[in-house]
Amino acid sequence: MGRDVRIEGMTLEQALAAGTRRGYGEHYLRKSVVRDPFQRENTGDNTPPYVHIRQLEGDKLRLRFMPKGSGSENMSSCVMLSPSDGAAGVRRVVAECVDAAGAKACPPITVGVGIGGSFDECPKLAKLALLRKIGSRHKDAFYDGLERQMLEDVNALGIGPLGFGGKTTALAVHIEAAPCHIASLPVAVNLQCHAARRAEVIL
Repeated sequence: MGRDVRIEGMTLEQALAAGTRRGYGEHYLRKSVVRDPFQRENTGDNTPPYVHIRQLEGDKLRLRFMPKGSGSENMSSCVMLSPSDGAAGVRRVVAECVDAAGAKACPPITVGVGIGGSFDECPKLAKLALLRKIGSRHKDAFYDGLERQMLEDVNALGIGPLGFGGKTTALAVHIEAAPCHIASLPVAVNLQCHAARRAEVIL
């Protein structure tokens, strides 16, 4: 969101909730959100959407959407490693997460990996990684190489499409990284099923 953008009449979060309510109502999409984790009453319109806002320079508003089902979302994880675990530890965590998911994440999957940040920031990085175009390369050579290694690790598991076995468990592994505390190495893995729904609009 450019800092010169002004939303009139309501907040951006309220506008996105109104759009979600309208979109799911007009297009007869599945209502999948419950109001409370235990009482399980359906909201009936898939609100509220989860919104993460990043403010930048400019006068444009870039909206990126990613509807996700819980088949893949439930198989995600966040682990606080020690810095001494290094890249090998991160690779192990990613492979173990995908292995534990098996067919439940509806492979072939896309694997979003967040590295760094804090406990709350790291999963956001993993989800942000899923917004990249499948198969796009990381701009940093080190992370590009790590993505390639992780994709080999994951496909070597042999889970295959829909868990029936094969060489293609994942279509891509994408990493987003951020600065972190000297004493920690947070790693989050967010899986996306083969129906990788995404949309983007710039206003």
